[in-house]
Amino acid sequence: MGSLPMGEKEKKRSDHLTVYLLRHGELLHESGGRRYIGQTDLPLSPAGIRQAEQWQVFFDAVDLASVFCSDLQRSEQTARIVARGHALEITPMVQLREVDLGAWEGLLFETVRGAQYQDYKMRGRDPAGFRPPSGESFGDLQTRVVPLFEKVVAEHSGSILIVGHAGVNRVLLCHLLGMPINHLFRIGQDYAALNVIRMDAAGIRVQAMNVLSGFPGSIIGKSVMPDLIRH
Repeated sequence: MGSLPMGEKEKKRSDHLTVYLLRHGELLHESGGRRYIGQTDLPLSPAGIRQAEQWQVFFDAVDLASVFCSDLQRSEQTARIVARGHALEITPMVQLREVDLGAWEGLLFETVRGAQYQDYKMRGRDPAGFRPPSGESFGDLQTRVVPLFEKVVAEHSGSILIVGHAGVNRVLLCHLLGMPINHLFRIGQDYAALNVIRMDAAGIRVQAMNVLSGFPGSIIGKSVMPDLIRH
């Protein structure tokens, strides 16, 4: 992935910044099929706690300057576990909440597809513009998240951790890569997936996406993991 041009303010950066953008671990949810879970405030499952604990081992070796997360408990739980080896205050931020799914929150995909088929199809065709009743589009989400992200990175150097959500991380990555939001589902964001973003005077580089640690079939080997710290 090549470097992207930066704004004038960003070009003045003399120090490098590494942003570790992590999705929260697996959440505890009702069985019975896939549901729309946006801002419904659910905790981590036992598996999600273990996923966060595995990343803690990695981040114990990273000199973190700050830790930010969504104020939804699954994100804050993940951040507190991952960063508990550091004497840092965790900063929850409402702007990092997952996309608001409005009236669709908690509903089964099958229920929405059966009762609101045209809207269901429209959301798949135009995620950037389509809003569920009383909810947000992914375009709305990007408008909410990107200014906060730009403020945070402008105020830091070194390494920071941001624990977000699948939608939050995808719209940020679309922004950094210059991708249309309607392609956001082409970016994988598994539970507890890590993305690594480098920023310096030369520009912005998305160095890694959807990295899993400690699981069978991980896309990155142990010998490569230290490179995420060094580069």
